[in-house]
Amino acid sequence: MIAPRTRSGKQGGRFWRWYERHYALALTLTSFLFTLQIVHLFWLTTHVVLQRLTGTSYFNPSAFWQYAIIIVDYTEIPALLTTTLLYVYELKKDFAWRYIIFIVLLNSQWLHLFWITDEFVVNQFAGMQATVLPAWLAWVAISIDYLEIPVMIATLWRTFTILFRRFKRLR
Repeated sequence: MIAPRTRSGKQGGRFWRWYERHYALALTLTSFLFTLQIVHLFWLTTHVVLQRLTGTSYFNPSAFWQYAIIIVDYTEIPALLTTTLLYVYELKKDFAWRYIIFIVLLNSQWLHLFWITDEFVVNQFAGMQATVLPAWLAWVAISIDYLEIPVMIATLWRTFTILFRRFKRLR
């Protein structure tokens, strides 16, 4: 079996049984959505952070790429939801502190999404302070964005492991 069975329980049992049956698909979809965030992190690092630190932007996207980045940015909410669901499932199967840490790291993104936005960060770094929030908060927002990386690595590792096992089983 690809994914071990969850502990028996009444709450949401039907959903979790469905999730378990479709675990490989859910994991792959979650990894795909979550991995799209690399585009956002690339933009953040090369266009925003490096411009602030060195005075030079190393990525000046054309209009097409700006729209592509915006579209990818909108996939962050489904990525957060599916990845949180994945680690709640893992936690139900087997308690491990790393799952709790991953859920906390992931869900710190909501603070960044709805309070300290990318627009705030870019405006702060450009010297256009349109808010009373302090400039150091921009660095907090950037740090929150990078908290996804360990979770992203763990999720991709899990995906490749599961898919490799499936592939091996098919041969």
